[in-house]
Amino acid sequence: MPSADFDDLLTANRAFAETFDLGGFDGVAHAGIAIVTCMDSRIDPLGMLGLKPGDAKIFRNPGGRVTPQALEALVLGAHLLRVERILVVPHTRCAMASSTLEELRARVSESAGLDATWQPFGVVTDQRASLADDVHAVRSHPLIPDEVKVGGFLYDVDSGLLEQLV
Repeated sequence: MPSADFDDLLTANRAFAETFDLGGFDGVAHAGIAIVTCMDSRIDPLGMLGLKPGDAKIFRNPGGRVTPQALEALVLGAHLLRVERILVVPHTRCAMASSTLEELRARVSESAGLDATWQPFGVVTDQRASLADDVHAVRSHPLIPDEVKVGGFLYDVDSGLLEQLV
């Protein structure tokens, strides 16, 4: 049952649809790019690389980690969606890299008013080491072709710059 809770967004969507010109895309990554990055709203995955809609496949999650779900997306991208280069991109000032598991659970518990000590969160204790591990996981995956180039980058949310670390 529809509610008024999303009316502002539906109104914005109707305005967007009036000039929508992306219909008919084939779903492949036209620039051959896949990006694994964080869900942080300070990150514009296409804009930071000078790309436009249709150029890249984007997978986002807390911390920008290469999870089993991210690997699934990358395998599909490499074999079915013309992905030739993969960027793994965590970022500076990430809550997943600057909080402990206990701190996140306590903050969520306080916000929810419920015990959240059972909830897993993928905290990152060493962002550079985790990035190296994630890039290795992609490069060594048996279903990611050797021809696919994989790089690990750190995005600076304050400058907008990427630094390649792996």
